[in-house]
Amino acid sequence: MPKIDRLLNVIGRLGFAAILAVTIAGAVSVLPGIDGPAVAQEAGQVPGESLGNTSDSDFWRELRGGAQGTVSIPDKKAGVMIQSEGELWRNWRNGPLSTAGVFLLIGMVIILAAFFAVRGRIKIDAGRSGKIIERFNNLERFAHWLTGGTFIVLGITGLNVMYGRYLFGGQATGSGEFGGLHQFFAAATAYGKIVHNFMAFGFMLGLVLILVLWVRDNIPNRFDLKWLAMAGGLFNEGVHPPAKKFNAGQKLLFWAVIFGGLSMSLSGISLMFPFTFAMFGKTFTVLNVFGLGLPTNLSGVAEMQLSQLWHALVSLVMIAIVIAHIYIGTLGMEGAFDAMGSGMVDENWAREHHGMWVAEIKGEAPPSDHGGGDAAPAADPPGDGKPQTV
Repeated sequence: MPKIDRLLNVIGRLGFAAILAVTIAGAVSVLPGIDGPAVAQEAGQVPGESLGNTSDSDFWRELRGGAQGTVSIPDKKAGVMIQSEGELWRNWRNGPLSTAGVFLLIGMVIILAAFFAVRGRIKIDAGRSGKIIERFNNLERFAHWLTGGTFIVLGITGLNVMYGRYLFGGQATGSGEFGGLHQFFAAATAYGKIVHNFMAFGFMLGLVLILVLWVRDNIPNRFDLKWLAMAGGLFNEGVHPPAKKFNAGQKLLFWAVIFGGLSMSLSGISLMFPFTFAMFGKTFTVLNVFGLGLPTNLSGVAEMQLSQLWHALVSLVMIAIVIAHIYIGTLGMEGAFDAMGSGMVDENWAREHHGMWVAEIKGEAPPSDHGGGDAAPAADPPGDGKPQTV
């Protein structure tokens, strides 16, 4: 009997193993997508024909090109895994744009220094007359200093954002290496950004004021061509081309400030309120009328990047222009600062540089020619030696 029991036990175990093997084989045969090579994951393949440890060049090319995926969160920009334009933007900002800005600003200073060394300060040829004329009233000077003062602050804080890290940031590799200069740069940049944003609105107000106050006097006229042909007499003593309240050079500056300031304001607003305005896409749509073929379906991030580059470019050009304006209005020309300092200028200065304007306000016949030092002769100062208002 014991032998029979052992035999039955062996037969039972073998039967159970056979049944188990058949069951497993049947399950494998009916499961979809499961076969010998797939189960083994040969050559990196996984079930369902999905990518395993292999890569698909087309798939990664789409990602690199900024393919938009699907996300469940409100911020749909998160569906873009790789925004390649960001690298292009950074390379342009820290490369050609930044370098060109340095050459532009330093070049302007060098040109003005060379001009001053050769020409010297432009004097009043006839000398001061002792008589003064109101050049700009209080409202006009307020508008000028509001625009100019805010622009200077905007320029300094903006230049700090672009170049400050090269001058003050140093090469610190860890927080323990941050010194006083680093802390100054960090604080100046943080607070400078706040000042920059708020000062921008004062600058915009100044633009509106000077446009309203001076647009009529900055319409081009026939005297401007002669002024330009004679380079405003800047390179020759005793040469004073005709001009009304504003000469051709001042008109060029005025319209540069208006259009440049408007462009900076629009791009600045776009940066202050990100992903709110799509200015470049709409602008490119208009420009494509001329067959330029510019992209119009820009992402929100691309709009921000273009706004930043354009804002920086226009600002650098405007800073260079304003540097020249500050030079000619202070060191470069005798008597020029008085126009915006006190609002009163010497009559001989006014006759030499704005002879047509003086004739208009004094009811005189316009001067026949301003080409050869025919400014009014200097009047003898009155007995008390004090300037007289006329």
